[in-house]
Amino acid sequence: MKKNACYICAVALTIFVIFLSACSQSTSASVPQDGVILAFGDSLTYGTGASPGASYPELLEILVRRKVFNSGVPGETSAEGRDRLQGVLDTVRPDLVLLCHGGNDLLRKMDTIKTVENIMAMIRMIRDSGSQIVLIGIPRPGLLPSTADFYKDIARNMKVPFEGTIMAEILSQGNLKSDYIHPNDRGYARIAEAMARFLKKYKVVTD
Repeated sequence: MKKNACYICAVALTIFVIFLSACSQSTSASVPQDGVILAFGDSLTYGTGASPGASYPELLEILVRRKVFNSGVPGETSAEGRDRLQGVLDTVRPDLVLLCHGGNDLLRKMDTIKTVENIMAMIRMIRDSGSQIVLIGIPRPGLLPSTADFYKDIARNMKVPFEGTIMAEILSQGNLKSDYIHPNDRGYARIAEAMARFLKKYKVVTD
């Protein structure tokens, strides 16, 4: 118990220290009609388990009527995503980035502090590029998946718009999954619908 408490304190301290050097304001501007949205992540972004054309970024593009670039790499860890991100930002030059990363770190039980550092570094990188950002939380694996707590902490401390429920909701329902950790076509459709509602609710996308 004492060891767990110390570990939680270490994670919290890591978030706080990075927060002091990276704090900025949350998303406020709307993505224009000719703007580009970058969906950046791992297999959940790529669309593993979906039929061709049924990944959440492809469906989201139809719903929000903006170009959505799918940059998901199956099996990628947050450290690998951190290394890859700048090149994608330079190429795509998005107005908005939907960051959905860290799931493989959770599956492999990797160091949570390192995962937090990597995600926060990606947020800083996105902001430095001039893009807006929305963070999407991923659940810890289990019989009743729930979003890992550190996503909410990151979002709060870095003032990042945060969607923290849809992935856990989908991955807790067997009829919405293609396997243990990936949605099926119906599941990805639900994710796209939820993200479209989120973007419109917070006026990141307006008709």
